[in-house]
Amino acid sequence: MQITLRPDEKIYINGAVLRVDRKVSIELLNDAAFLLEAHVMGVDAAVTPLRQLYFIVQMMLIDPGDTEAAKTLFKDSLPRMIDAYNNKVVLEGLSKVGKLVDSNRYFDALKVLRGLFAKDDSILASDSKIALAS
Repeated sequence: MQITLRPDEKIYINGAVLRVDRKVSIELLNDAAFLLEAHVMGVDAAVTPLRQLYFIVQMMLIDPGDTEAAKTLFKDSLPRMIDAYNNKVVLEGLSKVGKLVDSNRYFDALKVLRGLFAKDDSILASDSKIALAS
């Protein structure tokens, strides 16, 4: 897999944080857990349930040597979210995320979660309109 980074961009590979000083292309020749800086979510951005789940999975990917606490939090959070949501798309996504995390496919789980953010925002926006109308 080939990855191109811009100057001062960071990439997280197997728990290490790398920053490049110029435009560079990196080719990963074996299986490695990585996350581009653009996909790293800060704790302050984890403001919705799905974003909080994303943050938890992200911690597993960024620090693969110490995933136990994040896995415990994930296993506690996922069933609650499945109970809280009634949207078919979100529920199917959460089921898929659970399977991916169980298979240690954290990057793929993050991709699925990112794809659900717009739906989550829409659900939360419509719920807040209902709450405001009451």
